[in-house]
Amino acid sequence: MPGYDAARWHAVLNDLPAALLFVAVLFDIGAAATKRESLMWAGIWTLWAGVIGGWAAVVAGKLASASIEHGDAIHEIMEKHEHMALLTMSLFTVVLAWRLIRRFQMPAQELAFTRMLSIVGIAGLVWTGVLGGRLVFQHAAGIPSQTLQTELENREEGHQHEPGEEHAPAATPTDTTKTAPHSHPPGTPPHSR
Repeated sequence: MPGYDAARWHAVLNDLPAALLFVAVLFDIGAAATKRESLMWAGIWTLWAGVIGGWAAVVAGKLASASIEHGDAIHEIMEKHEHMALLTMSLFTVVLAWRLIRRFQMPAQELAFTRMLSIVGIAGLVWTGVLGGRLVFQHAAGIPSQTLQTELENREEGHQHEPGEEHAPAATPTDTTKTAPHSHPPGTPPHSR
């Protein structure tokens, strides 16, 4: 799509593979519990799609890391995010390759081991997502400095609500356990609750 840079492509590509990999593990556990071959095959095909899509997201993320404006804080988290993504995708790739090489004829111990690796992979997937969330929601990674500055100025100007529309109070950036009151520009009448 025109106007999409590496950071936006990474954002587009990273959710579906994560969901596919999670569902692949659920299918595999379901196949083990019910002994249904259809669930086993659903798990294999979903794992294939998740691994292919996951590597596409990793490549887009690598390109994005080289192209976005960032300082030390973003760089440190970005390195951890990248390492976790590489470890996680490598783990799922090993599980897929192992099953393909063994042609799905594994003894129970091997199947249990690959299932355990897949569960560890899910934990890695979650941690990779947490780190990615920190990059975006705590550090505005991928947002150009000029765009961020314009948005900050826009937020300072405030806005008006339609009658009956109300927002929850926003958390302050320094203390997320307390909430700051929602402020309106001077002269804006308060809304009744």
